[in-house]
Amino acid sequence: MTINKFVRYIQYEKRFSTHTVLAYQQDLEQLSFYLQCDYDLNEISQAQAIHIRSWMVQLIEEGYHVNSVRRKLSTLKAFFKYLQKYHGLEHNPMRKVVVPKSGKRLPATLGAAEFNDLLDRLTFPEGYSGYRDKMILELLYGTGIRRAELIGLRLGSIDWGGALLKVHGKRDKERLVPLSAHLIKLLQQYIEVRTAEFGTGVSDRLFLTGRGKPLYPKLVYNTVKRYLSYITTNEQRGPHVLRHSFATHLSENGADLNAIKTLLGHSNLAATQIYTHNSIERLKKIYQQAHPKGEN
Repeated sequence: MTINKFVRYIQYEKRFSTHTVLAYQQDLEQLSFYLQCDYDLNEISQAQAIHIRSWMVQLIEEGYHVNSVRRKLSTLKAFFKYLQKYHGLEHNPMRKVVVPKSGKRLPATLGAAEFNDLLDRLTFPEGYSGYRDKMILELLYGTGIRRAELIGLRLGSIDWGGALLKVHGKRDKERLVPLSAHLIKLLQQYIEVRTAEFGTGVSDRLFLTGRGKPLYPKLVYNTVKRYLSYITTNEQRGPHVLRHSFATHLSENGADLNAIKTLLGHSNLAATQIYTHNSIERLKKIYQQAHPKGEN
């Protein structure tokens, strides 16, 4: 099946991350199901521009955000280019598909005071799980690493002497992220509790479940969402909020954009610039609220 071949191509040759590969596969399977049900097309390579435009309309009618639709179309662009290059597809239908414009949607963030208040007010559960949960929150906010990067951390990822964290990012690129004295102290305490709970031979993964198994994405997401629910009613309460907050607070305090890019592991500066925009929007809001002539 063409979809399976494409998935193997982006997984093994392009070396896309596991999450990206899964998203691409789900997008293509969703379109394939639509084509079969609505147009009786059994092969996705038979799709024409009119079919894809029709699918776009249905997605929006079903309540998909325009940014989600744009991401799905990005999947299709990559897929049909692959068909042209490796399977002799003559006509690329995506050339006649206009991608819908999206309004700028700034990433949700927490204020530094909000996050500190959360840690000060919360009583974490007794034992290993409580130490782990607090360490997850502290590390996500204190380093800006992604959820998948946090799950992949190992005991050897910590450079104690250099106060650095070795992080394996997207496409297996390694980067070094500084650790504050505060984080170093917390990590030392956490590892003492971890060792007392599981010993030294259970796993080299830094973070474990209550049963000593490696963490999985849903557990991290639910953990962060549960604690952030105490201080914010924003719809976005997952681990990425802490990453956005890390980057935004650096930008607000004058950090160089290229430095933020390196810390986040972005491949290009464009992805990092949104945090500058986020800071500017906050300044505008403060100005409008505080300056006598600030209101429109």
